[in-house]
Amino acid sequence: MSTHNPADGTDLPSTTPAPLGPLRPPGPSDSARQRTDAEFSAFYRTNIRPLTGFLIVHGAQVQVAADIAQDVMTDAYRNWTGITHPKAWVHKAASRALVRKVASVEEAVDDIPEPSSLLPRPDAIAEWETRHDALPMLRSLPMKQRQVMAWTLAGFTPTDIAEHLGLPAENVRANLRKARRTAAAHLKSREEDQ
Repeated sequence: MSTHNPADGTDLPSTTPAPLGPLRPPGPSDSARQRTDAEFSAFYRTNIRPLTGFLIVHGAQVQVAADIAQDVMTDAYRNWTGITHPKAWVHKAASRALVRKVASVEEAVDDIPEPSSLLPRPDAIAEWETRHDALPMLRSLPMKQRQVMAWTLAGFTPTDIAEHLGLPAENVRANLRKARRTAAAHLKSREEDQ
């Protein structure tokens, strides 16, 4: 093997092995990776709390909602370059994850929640739920109405919701109307009690 010396135009015998190249696996360039990381970081900061709230409105306990939201965001990061509508993607994935969680029975009843950045004081869950007094009303709604209301509160239109849930748009609108009527009745009875 020889190495060409461009300074003098001659070929010199090689005494050292050829360089191996980068030790990183092939993939996007550093600048593309930094751009992707910056895009995802901005998306994460903007959407992690609303996504957790979306799950709470669906009926999840605060700690379960925080865990699911974090897991979904981790999956979103792994698939970031292939996701075209990230907000819809994470909401749909979170909704499905919650359904799987509710359907599974492997969760122990006496689990003690661990602190996280979304829930720094797990003992403050009851206090937080009390401050958000709409939660009992939302949790009293039938599942489909609660689901449609959660998507609506997350900023999706009935047409978007119908597309993401695979339901006719008329059904989404009907459930939304019923949920709003229930919410209005709840607020009216609360005002009368005061």
